[in-house]
Amino acid sequence: MAREVRRLEPALAPASGPVSADDIETLGNTFVATAPERDGAHRPLSQTQVSGVAIAGLLAALGVALAPIEALAAAHHLFFAVFLLGGLTRLAAAMTPLPARSAPASPPDADLPSYTIITPLYREAEVLPELVESLAAIDYPQDRLQALIVLEADDESTRAAARALDLPSFIQVLVVPPGTPKTHLVVIYDAEDMPDPQQLREAAARFAAADARLACLQAPLRIEDPGFSLFLPSQFRLEYAAHFEVLLPALARWGLPFPLGGTSNHFKAAPLREIGAWDPYNVTEDADIGFRLAAAGYRLDVIQRPTWETAPTTPEQWFPQRARWIKGHMQTLAVHARGPLPTQPRNAIALVLTLAQSVAASHLHGPVMAVAVAWALIDFLPDAAFHIPPHDLTLYMLGWSAAALAGARGVLRAGGQPRWLHLLGMPAYWLCQSLAAVKALHQFIVAPHHWDKTLHVPRSGPSHA
Repeated sequence: MAREVRRLEPALAPASGPVSADDIETLGNTFVATAPERDGAHRPLSQTQVSGVAIAGLLAALGVALAPIEALAAAHHLFFAVFLLGGLTRLAAAMTPLPARSAPASPPDADLPSYTIITPLYREAEVLPELVESLAAIDYPQDRLQALIVLEADDESTRAAARALDLPSFIQVLVVPPGTPKTHLVVIYDAEDMPDPQQLREAAARFAAADARLACLQAPLRIEDPGFSLFLPSQFRLEYAAHFEVLLPALARWGLPFPLGGTSNHFKAAPLREIGAWDPYNVTEDADIGFRLAAAGYRLDVIQRPTWETAPTTPEQWFPQRARWIKGHMQTLAVHARGPLPTQPRNAIALVLTLAQSVAASHLHGPVMAVAVAWALIDFLPDAAFHIPPHDLTLYMLGWSAAALAGARGVLRAGGQPRWLHLLGMPAYWLCQSLAAVKALHQFIVAPHHWDKTLHVPRSGPSHA
């Protein structure tokens, strides 16, 4: 019999399983009420940061007006440093081997902790059957497993689709305020995710074998092989492979924190409650929470069992998603630059290597390439010959080679085969990111908390996430 979608109110009796209605309602209200009191993304920039940006802009304008040649040289050195840092980081990550450790044995079923899966949906009725199928395939004792499909009150279409489904006993469909469950372990999945059925067991075993400082495990997100036909899916696959199969494992092995992906984050619930859970004002709250855990003295790591996702296939899908990611990284960078993280050298280094470098590169790729092409044409026209400075040519080759090596190694680690045409197309993909960065910067100023919906095409048809 299909389970009725219920709205949880404080007066209702607690729901069965490790998370109760009162738990979610109380924690949700507390979180929403207290979040603005801490320094978070509800305040995009502090007064000091606003003053710093204004002074930097004024000095840059004066430099261009009074000494344009010297200002251009300074900008060139800045661009060189940003891209050199990115290239060297990816090169080092690609050369860092995965840890030679055997996976800890999964505890007996009787010793496994309770596990709550949280999957928020909004206007995603089409993908709901696939989600339920993926959750039902997870290999974990159902008497200590709870899956919460969290819907919003105005999303009647998805609520109706949920009422029409015959759900397994461990899946609950709830309409609740945001909250953190009181359970041992928590994992977040997106609606279109297909997690490896053994992923929860691997995470539970890793937590059981680790010290108390381990607060979160990130599973790799993998994109199915799109073949040769489409530009965006192939580049998206390369990007995910480089990030989740190469960069994050390297950062974890170096003992550095990292921005979490938007899904397949396995948390211990106690540290999550300690830091106040997710920031509701940050549009990439997953990236933010990884650094807040690090600032509180916890550490992050990765696991091997993947989660499969669909890639955006059209600019209409990709562009708003990428602009939101860049804007969220700008929010996270602004918040942590004025918090305790910069006083902790190891965490500050990670913040620069990940968010600061990626935000700067996203905004600079387009202008730098435009200037480089214009400069090359000006240089070519008088004598039909190019005279590119050797250090600039070296930087371009290093940047592409390091990114291509990281992407190729990531695809190989994920069990695929990299293709040269996809690797050669990476610079064009970077230019697309600069277009998204323009929108991200504009929204960061005028609409910092606006959330752009992303159009997904799941295996059974179109949906939103």
